[in-house]
Amino acid sequence: MKIILAYSGGLDTSVLVHWYAHQKKFEVITYCADVGQEEELDGLEEKALTTGATTHRTINLVDEFANDFIYPMLRGNAVYESQYLLGTSIARPLIAKAQIELAHKFGADAVAHGATGKGNDQCRFELTFSALAPEIKILAPWRDSEFRKIFPGRHQMIEYCKKHNIDVEASATKPYSMDRNLWHISYEAGILEDPWFDPTTPENREMYKLSVDPELAPDQPEYLELTFEKGDCVALNGIEFTPTRVVSELNKIAGKHGIGRVDLVENRFVGMKSRGVYETPGGTVLLHAHRQIETLTMDRDLMHLRDSLIARYAELIYYGFWYAPEREALQAFIDQSQMTVSGTVRLKLYKGNMITVGRKSDLSLYDMEIASMDDDESDYQPEDAGGFIRLHALRLKERARKQGYKA
Repeated sequence: MKIILAYSGGLDTSVLVHWYAHQKKFEVITYCADVGQEEELDGLEEKALTTGATTHRTINLVDEFANDFIYPMLRGNAVYESQYLLGTSIARPLIAKAQIELAHKFGADAVAHGATGKGNDQCRFELTFSALAPEIKILAPWRDSEFRKIFPGRHQMIEYCKKHNIDVEASATKPYSMDRNLWHISYEAGILEDPWFDPTTPENREMYKLSVDPELAPDQPEYLELTFEKGDCVALNGIEFTPTRVVSELNKIAGKHGIGRVDLVENRFVGMKSRGVYETPGGTVLLHAHRQIETLTMDRDLMHLRDSLIARYAELIYYGFWYAPEREALQAFIDQSQMTVSGTVRLKLYKGNMITVGRKSDLSLYDMEIASMDDDESDYQPEDAGGFIRLHALRLKERARKQGYKA
C-alpha cells in the first residue's frame, strides 16, 4: 500500500514512519506543510528518509495560509470560547487539502495522520479529506487497536524512538507536545495536563518561544499603527506588507512585549475538556486592532448581527468544518460586512497589555457634532429622545399595570 503521511518530525509522526515502513511494509511518502514552523523544518527530509520514508515532500504554504485562511478568519473576529485564537485549527484544513493533492499526484491508496484518538485534529483532518476526496482511504493509527496496544502512551513512543535511534525533541523529562505555525504555537499534553501546573515560573518559562514573560518585557512602551483595508491589515507604521509579513512582524513586536499568551481549559469537539497553552502575539494584536477599526466604521446593527455569529463561526473552524457549506455561507456574509472596515488604529504595547490610543478612517461613522455633549447643532435633537423612550417603555408600563410586575 502506498500512503501519504502528514509528517512533522515530532514524536508521533516519527514513530508512524518507522511503524508503517518497517512493521506494516507500506510505501510511505512523508509530507510536511510549511505553514511557518521556521527552524522546525531543518533536516526534516533527511530525518524522514532515514526513518523509513521512500520519498519526502515539504510544500511551502505560508502565503496561502496567511492570505486564504488566517485573514478570512480574522475578518470574522473568530475566537473559540472567548480565548483561543484557533491557531492549530485554522492550519489543519490547508494541510489536509495539500495532502489530498499530493495523494492524487503520487497515486496513493491512502492518507494517514498522527492525530490522537482523543483530540480535535483527527476530526479536522478527516472532515477535510472527506469533503475534498470522499473516495480516499484514511488511516488513523491512534484508533487502530493493534497500534494502541503497542503504543498506549507517549512514554512507550519515546522508548521506541530510543530503541530505533530516532531523534525527537520530546523526552521523559520534558513530555509535552508543541505545534507551531505562522499564527501561533500551542503546547499541550504531558506535564501540561495538570491544570494546576504553572509554566510561567523561572524554571519552566523556557517552554515559551514566541513571547517573553511580561515581567521581563521592556520598561518602555512601544507605539504601533496598523492600517486596514476592507478588514485586512495591509500596513504597519505606514509601511505596506503582505499578510505573511504582517503576521511575522507583529509576532516579533508583540512577543517582545509579552503579549499573546493564553492558558486555558477548552472543550474539545469529541466531548472532553483539555488544557492548552498558546502563544499568539501577532494575532492578539491584529484581532484587537481589527475590532477597534470596526467600532469606527461598521454600522451598529450589522456589527451586532455579525457578532451574534462569531461563536458559531469559530466553532466551525475549531471542529474542522472549514469546507462545509455553512462556513462558506457565513464567510460570504462576513466578507460583505467588511467592505467599509478601512482605516488606521494606533496602539501602545506595554508589558503584556495593548492600549488603544487612537483610530481614524475616511469612512468613519463617528460624527463629533452628533456625539458632542455641547450644544452643537446636528440632525440629532434631544427632544426626539422623549418619544423614543416612551415607545420603548410602553410594554414595560403595561406589564406593570396589567400583570402587577414588581422587582
